[in-house]
Amino acid sequence: MWKERSVLVTGGASFIGSHLVDSLLKNGAIVTVADDFSSGKLENLEYPFRQKSKGTWKSGNLSVHRVDLKERSLTRKMMRDNEVVFHLAAQHGGRGYIHTHPAECCTNMGLDQIVFEEAWRADIERICFASSACVYPHYLQEQAGSSYLLKEEDTDPFVRDKAFADLEYGWAKLMSEMTLKAYHREYGVKASSVRIFTAYGERENETHAIIALIAKALLRKDPFEIWGTGEQDRNFTYVGDVVEAMLLAAEKIEDASTVNVGRDDRITLNQAAELVFKIVDWHPKEIGHDLSKPTGVSSRAADLTRAKRLLSWEPKISYEEGFRRTIEWYRSHKNLDVVRRDLPRLLMER
Repeated sequence: MWKERSVLVTGGASFIGSHLVDSLLKNGAIVTVADDFSSGKLENLEYPFRQKSKGTWKSGNLSVHRVDLKERSLTRKMMRDNEVVFHLAAQHGGRGYIHTHPAECCTNMGLDQIVFEEAWRADIERICFASSACVYPHYLQEQAGSSYLLKEEDTDPFVRDKAFADLEYGWAKLMSEMTLKAYHREYGVKASSVRIFTAYGERENETHAIIALIAKALLRKDPFEIWGTGEQDRNFTYVGDVVEAMLLAAEKIEDASTVNVGRDDRITLNQAAELVFKIVDWHPKEIGHDLSKPTGVSSRAADLTRAKRLLSWEPKISYEEGFRRTIEWYRSHKNLDVVRRDLPRLLMER
């Protein structure tokens, strides 16, 4: 599927985007990255770059461009000579960020519209859109300890009471899913939307829960602070599993429908913290819970029936193995003195 295919990855210097780029290159693709570096970093793409011109870097089959895709002419230029688009570029962050930056999150709708329209005009063969579990209604996720698994059909903007997304970020993602389906219905664009559930792993930042817990543990924070009661649960999904599912979705789904990419089991924040303590071989004397901080929904996990049927996919990496890999990366790549100084800002900003 990917050997010698020309692929554009928007947001390709970001956390998930950079892992996707790695996988595409290993599979023989010719990859173009378009990123404004508002949250992505060139160092996430660990290749021997030479700067070809200002804002452009080249390494083998990879070229990276610093561009603002809200500028339509630049988006049109990025589409040229590409066959497949993975659209991950977005204003995004962890719970603290999307809670405190609603206006920035709303800009995603305009960005997505430009990307989809220019991809259609450029006759791109396939589009894979990185959506989010934040599209799902709150009322299905309010009960702590729930066993309910979120199904793709739980969110349908054309059915009464089905659309009730999570903050502005979730609404923007839901509206962009609708837009992509409209391009398929009217113009026959082959596309897919991947609803990503609570991804974590190497290259993630401290606005997301697992990295925040790891940072605090490696800094030996005592008392150790967890946002909320800690009984809110999530299906933390390792980034390598997410990338595998995105590639499969781009290959196998053409009707612009959605597919869950997450786990169908879950752990609480308190359990996640205990697992981090076990791996770093340290435990605080006191654990505190800050009820004033944003925590999101109470319980979230994915129904994987559709992913298993259409993609033959389910996650492979266990919580313990994924946490271990992420902790090893954090230790080797972060200056803990800088993290200690900047942690209050890092937890809320990108």
